[in-house]
Amino acid sequence: MSELGDHVESAVLIDHHVHGCWAPDVDVPAGDRIRFESALNEADTDPVTAVGDGFDSQVGFAVRAHCAPLLDLERHVGADRYLARRTELGEAEVSRRFLRAAGVSDWLVDTGFADGLVDTGELTATSGGSTHEVVRLEEVAEQAAAAPGDYAAAFDEILAERAAGAVATKSVLAYRGGFAGDLGDPPPALVDIAAQRWRDAGGTRLTDRILLRFGLHRALRLGKPLQFHVGFGDRDCDLHAANPLLLNDFLTDSGDTPIMLLHCYPYEREAGYLAQAHPNVYLDGGLSITHLGAQATPFVGRLLELAPFRKILYSSDGAGPAEFHHLGARLWRTGMTRVLDGFVADGEWSAADAKHVVDLIASENARRVYRL
Repeated sequence: MSELGDHVESAVLIDHHVHGCWAPDVDVPAGDRIRFESALNEADTDPVTAVGDGFDSQVGFAVRAHCAPLLDLERHVGADRYLARRTELGEAEVSRRFLRAAGVSDWLVDTGFADGLVDTGELTATSGGSTHEVVRLEEVAEQAAAAPGDYAAAFDEILAERAAGAVATKSVLAYRGGFAGDLGDPPPALVDIAAQRWRDAGGTRLTDRILLRFGLHRALRLGKPLQFHVGFGDRDCDLHAANPLLLNDFLTDSGDTPIMLLHCYPYEREAGYLAQAHPNVYLDGGLSITHLGAQATPFVGRLLELAPFRKILYSSDGAGPAEFHHLGARLWRTGMTRVLDGFVADGEWSAADAKHVVDLIASENARRVYRL
């Protein structure tokens, strides 16, 4: 390994967008095949219908290549043996091994998606790292809808209380109609009407555009980083409407609040342009890197095209199998080493510059923007 590769391997990461790993469940074996293979397919939220569908993918091959050794198995071990070993060890031990191998000092956890996952305290205990909460705005809206009295006042009170101990907020607007259309701050009268209509309908999954816009602008007032899911996700997301270029007007009016564009595939170049065009826009390649597997290196290279290097962060978006928390880090390190070694070998970058960029993306940018 090159000197630069050694530097990348030793870099301590801040995972600025992540979820918990699976909580140990005595009723679900750690090697349950349907559950595990279903988790390997991000876009299709239904369980796999044929054994092997999940493993016959880039991420499936990456699991067998990069995760197997941490379970005391040879690289590229067969899926059956891999899952059997998972059961032998149990979910708690599997999670401990993968989380600690990721080399992460701080996890910034979106707590809005937590069903069946460990909480932040358990994530801290299992990983040995620190955890920080990211508040999901749509969850705050659901809590406000369930509260008595004025919706806007309840939203403000709940958001202030939860954000006081959090480092950021997040919106899943990409899953609730996308970015196209007006994203301006709606007038109070419209918010009142929309809130009453939503409450009358049961106040469950929020899709009302007025209330979604209201939440975004309340988050901007906090001044803490606001995360947006962008691009790749499950089929509930309208991929065409999740193009970050559709956020351009909103970004122009977002003031100084840091806006974090997550995942980005297949819009990593559009996100890079926005990070160059707007002083408060940042991006990462979380989730995408994991699912691209052996093709992650070209993607990492594209993240380094237009975006200023002080605007790129690391994340895994790990959720469910702890393999994802480890794979995000493993494939990012491999991709960064290969791309930057090429720049240095071609004489385009100095080795010192390459190490500087590694440090920025690994942790320094996140520590600065989130004020950790």
